[in-house]
Amino acid sequence: MMKKIVCLAAASALMAMGSAFAQGTADKDRDLRKDNRDIREDRKDLRQDRKDVREDRRDIRQDKAELRQDQRELRREVKEGDKAGAAAERREIRRDRADLRRDEKDLRRDRKDVRADKRDLRKDRRERNADKKG
Repeated sequence: MMKKIVCLAAASALMAMGSAFAQGTADKDRDLRKDNRDIREDRKDLRQDRKDVREDRRDIRQDKAELRQDQRELRREVKEGDKAGAAAERREIRRDRADLRRDEKDLRRDRKDVRADKRDLRKDRRERNADKKG
């Protein structure tokens, strides 16, 4: 009789340990899936921010080219003595400079986003690797 009780107790203990082990690995797998999803989202954000940086750089190059063209036209208008044309060119130059400042500000903001996304990606990778080890 005692042998049956000991066997029953041992079987119960083994089942309890197996159940606890299975629950522990399921939680761990769930954490790893969440970490991987976070990493994918961070990569997506990083790609989008890098694309924004490229577009801002292109816009800045175009704005600078337009500004140089307007300055050439202003010099020509002044040389010819056309005051109304020169005034119009000055207004256009002011608008181009304002647009250039907005694009440069946007570029700084996007570069800041890239740095933050890189930092977040590194943090998520460290957490994932710690979860794998632990």
